[in-house]
Amino acid sequence: MRSGTSGAYDTDREVVLVSTVMKAVDVDVPLSTAYNQWTQFESFPEFMDGVERVQQIDDTHTHWVTRIGGITREFDATITEQHPDERVAWTSDSGPTHAGVITFHRLGPDRTRVTAQMDIDPDTFLEKVADKAGLLETRVDGDLHRFKQYIESRGRETGSWRGDVPPAPTSRS
Repeated sequence: MRSGTSGAYDTDREVVLVSTVMKAVDVDVPLSTAYNQWTQFESFPEFMDGVERVQQIDDTHTHWVTRIGGITREFDATITEQHPDERVAWTSDSGPTHAGVITFHRLGPDRTRVTAQMDIDPDTFLEKVADKAGLLETRVDGDLHRFKQYIESRGRETGSWRGDVPPAPTSRS
């Protein structure tokens, strides 16, 4: 899959460049195993490059500590939608502006496609350079492949959360 840059508007009607990264990996485990493991946010440092710690605050809030290029950053994120064996969507509440969704598709009894789509608004000079050089896309791809190795080598999930988080109602003006 590919990534690209698209324009969006903020509240001041200025163009904000947002990069969209889409990547997928097929994992040789049942759909529920892949989904259940992905709900174990605190295990992310075991397969996500640059993620030092994820703390689950409650069912819909996480706190992240990352270290990339020697720079440590912390941010909070909110799970905006979650449906067992289908999807987990989030948005950042602080720190780097990003949002995304991970979807799970059954390919067979023991094979699942995990797809990541992320919208990222790089805010520092180094983040913008990394984005233009394709490093963000490479990182997402690498994280998905490390997830594949992690879950396939274990053969089972470390835990699960099967709760449902419906999307927040949208307001119309």
